[in-house]
Amino acid sequence: MRCDLHVHSVASGMCSTPVLNRICRESYNDAAEVYKRLKKLGMAIVTITDHDSIDAAEILRKHPDFFLSEEVTVRMPTGTEVHVGVYDIRERDHVEIQRRRNDFISLVMYLTERKLFFSVNHVFSGLTGRRDEYDFDWFASYVPALEARNGQMCAKANSDAANLAARFGKVAIAGSDSHAIAGVGLTHTEVPGARTVDEFFAGLMQGRGRIHGVHGGYVKLTADVFSIVNSLLHEKPWTLAISPLAVLVPFFTAGHWLNEIRFCRKWSAILDNTEKRTQRLWDVPPRADNLIPEHFPFGIPLASSLGPSLGTSA
Repeated sequence: MRCDLHVHSVASGMCSTPVLNRICRESYNDAAEVYKRLKKLGMAIVTITDHDSIDAAEILRKHPDFFLSEEVTVRMPTGTEVHVGVYDIRERDHVEIQRRRNDFISLVMYLTERKLFFSVNHVFSGLTGRRDEYDFDWFASYVPALEARNGQMCAKANSDAANLAARFGKVAIAGSDSHAIAGVGLTHTEVPGARTVDEFFAGLMQGRGRIHGVHGGYVKLTADVFSIVNSLLHEKPWTLAISPLAVLVPFFTAGHWLNEIRFCRKWSAILDNTEKRTQRLWDVPPRADNLIPEHFPFGIPLASSLGPSLGTSA
């Protein structure tokens, strides 16, 4: 059973680039078209992981092989942000996830209580801004999976992510992370022998998952951005007036690509020279806005309730 565990649609909202975030979307992929392409490429089950949104579900919920997921923008205890994929959720989960996403500890407690599978995506990408060394300690302690192959990341970033997953004893998953239809389904996760969504994720937790597909590249990224620009021009014809600026796209993507390589090399080097450490909830400096009952239900530390798959390891 195959599934692309990282896919975007028009429901991902506006892009995060300053100025462009007023007019341009993250993705112009039509959810129905995404579904058709994924099935054509042999995906047995289908999900869409839009940014902090489940709106695509309205179109795809009629399909029995579709399950609901999202990519959540989460604030870490260090103040940094990461993207976390949360899978096979319900609408009520989405509401609670969005309520807690600015508090990593609170969110992880909820996901663990609900027994929801989740992963840190593109761990060696600077897409969400700066990273802190302690972020990786939190990943090692409380996250069950890492995205080990992302269809938009360079081969080295994916290789380093796979090595980090093995070092931390985490499940490795893969997804296209495609914001343009051409890349959808070209990177995916497989669990041999699985027949249902439940069996798929159970197989991942049992270590039977396999990652497949292409890595990212500068040419691929540039083509995707041109595709998004083309969709923008069709959605908002008045933007034709600024279309000559499209000649700057290769320079913009080159700068982004070089920054991603730099970010990957920096953090790979830091982690290579750092011993694996664990973080505990009591390592977080107490603050008045942190001391809420849901962080410490019944006074039990989170790690003691996670079990062998999600708990810390030596």
